[in-house]
Amino acid sequence: MNFKNPKFEISAVGKAQYPTTNLPEIVLVGKSNVGKSSFINTMINRKNLARTSSEPGKTRQINFYNIDDIFYFVDLPGYGYSSMSKREQEKAGGFIEEYLSSRAEIALIIFVIDIRHDPTSDDKLMYDYIVNSGFPFMIIANKADKIAPTKVDARVQDLQNYLNPLKDITFLPFSSEKKIYNDFIWEEIQKHINCI
Repeated sequence: MNFKNPKFEISAVGKAQYPTTNLPEIVLVGKSNVGKSSFINTMINRKNLARTSSEPGKTRQINFYNIDDIFYFVDLPGYGYSSMSKREQEKAGGFIEEYLSSRAEIALIIFVIDIRHDPTSDDKLMYDYIVNSGFPFMIIANKADKIAPTKVDARVQDLQNYLNPLKDITFLPFSSEKKIYNDFIWEEIQKHINCI
């Protein structure tokens, strides 16, 4: 998809700062440094709209990216980064919980995991939280370029068997480097930004 004027709108730490445009929101959750910002940049074909960092735990607030006044990508703080103080982790967790429990504009949650690693206990907790939230969601196994192309499908199956054995949730590989599977992900997003 081609976008003319995607822009960063605000970093929020509470309800009072959330946008009031009522646009549908596509929400990215995942542990620190899993590639949520790179996912946003790749999907809208921009290099630096979402700020990326090699330093885990960089996103400490809820970042709203306005995509041509059609919808928002919302990047939630990453979890599970041990160098964040306990207080900072609790604060970030509070932002996430407040947002997910109160935001009517959420159209789709995209849960980003790393294809190279088995899900952590934090990933499992987040998966269960999202399932119980009742929001539509999909799972992206990111960094697919880091393993052999012939192993991608089998690895996705292994991860799905672990997290979602019922296989009732869309589960796709992704690579910011190779830009594979973008079309399938856009198809899924499109279903949800048109129905809010």
